[in-house]
Amino acid sequence: MARGLKTPKKAKRKIKKKASGESSAAPTVPAKVWQPGVDNLEEGEELQCDPTAYNSLHAFHVGWPCLSFDIVRDTLGLVRTEFPHTLYCVAGTQAEQASLNSIGIFKLSKISGKRRDLVPEKTDMEDESDESSDEEENEENGGPNPPVLQMRKIKHEGCVNRIRAMTQSPHICASWGDTGHVQIWDFSSQLNSLAGSETDVSTGVSNIGSQAPLMKFGGHKAEGYAIDWSPLVPGRLVSGDCDSHIHLWEPSSNATWNVDTTPFDGHDLSVEDLQWSPSEPDVFASCSVDGTIAIWDIRRSKKPAATIKANKADVNVISWNRVASCMLASGSDDGTFTVRDLRLLKPGEEPVVAHFEYHKRPITSIEWSPHEASTLAVTSEDNQLTIWDLSLERDEEEEAEFRARMKEQVNAPEDLPPQLLFVHQGQKDLKELHWHTQIPGMIMSTGSDGFNVLMPSNVESTIPGAAEEMVLMS
Repeated sequence: MARGLKTPKKAKRKIKKKASGESSAAPTVPAKVWQPGVDNLEEGEELQCDPTAYNSLHAFHVGWPCLSFDIVRDTLGLVRTEFPHTLYCVAGTQAEQASLNSIGIFKLSKISGKRRDLVPEKTDMEDESDESSDEEENEENGGPNPPVLQMRKIKHEGCVNRIRAMTQSPHICASWGDTGHVQIWDFSSQLNSLAGSETDVSTGVSNIGSQAPLMKFGGHKAEGYAIDWSPLVPGRLVSGDCDSHIHLWEPSSNATWNVDTTPFDGHDLSVEDLQWSPSEPDVFASCSVDGTIAIWDIRRSKKPAATIKANKADVNVISWNRVASCMLASGSDDGTFTVRDLRLLKPGEEPVVAHFEYHKRPITSIEWSPHEASTLAVTSEDNQLTIWDLSLERDEEEEAEFRARMKEQVNAPEDLPPQLLFVHQGQKDLKELHWHTQIPGMIMSTGSDGFNVLMPSNVESTIPGAAEEMVLMS
């Protein structure tokens, strides 16, 4: 059960200054990939980020650490590929005192990065020269400008364990508090204010406003972390608590919900995460500290339609693939994560199609790419965000050719899984990640020291409709 920040403190920016007269010259040492939990950082050694591995990379903080956040769908375009980018988010704090907690509604604009054509028209050599000239231009200008952060804050009773925005009406959000209450909020005025604002720049120190929630449910017998909006039925919601109970919410109007007071009962211990099926409106999945994953059909009884013994350890998080709806991924307290094909779900059989033991600490978040059926991202308490492509296989001839073409020595570890596409480090106590559904390849993550927005240069996304268009043209 990998969740809370035990001693949350306000995030602080650390700026290293070079002492006057200090020489910038340093002996060149061959760089190598450093693995947390495997390699030790020797005295005098330091970790360095390779900026060429990213099309875009930015960090920011909003005051107190946030355990949970969600990217809010906007009206700026269904598929956006051109920099600069803009995104909207909601996030809940983990403050030192309960009275200091809030929900932040923020807009991050002017997100800069390197342009990458979806269908490259130039040769590899020409692309490399263009990238190097872009990098030289950035260095002359002192690097890319940081994004502009604008924020509105609303008081929240207690810490925000989890927060989610409704897919169909993104201004409607649900929050799970450590007070044991689930609340529904309407943030349309804050989002509209941010959309129309260009100069009101905030760095997370804005005043906290007060607003009554649309609804506050206290029927759970304990606090919880599991909550999910249906992607198919507007307003339909499930919430799960640490006392193993799951409640179903059905909308009765645009601002009210009927919550079934009789819970779904099938887990022995805390319900950690919930996910609605992307293809069946009455089906959802849950995972629990009891090591199981349950599949539920709300049209039937309050008992699971199927139960999978997923792990001996706590199952912390699950993600249902919205491109290939038969695939369900889960991450556990022992650092492993697993992908299952639900078409293979039969009594006495385990539908596992992939299992990875790369991470050394509990998995805290897992999410499939909204654009690539075989790609998913994972965060862990080992302070790594990893991206995986299950379609990849090791090709020894291709690797040998790549090594021969490289001008510098390749020091990548030999025992890395071939499906491991990218490793992002530098954040502390990573808690949650989300792909941006409207900006292919963009990921946002949160930790105790703030947020990162990143776009790895080797993560390619097929733009919806592009493949069909090319087929018709041919």
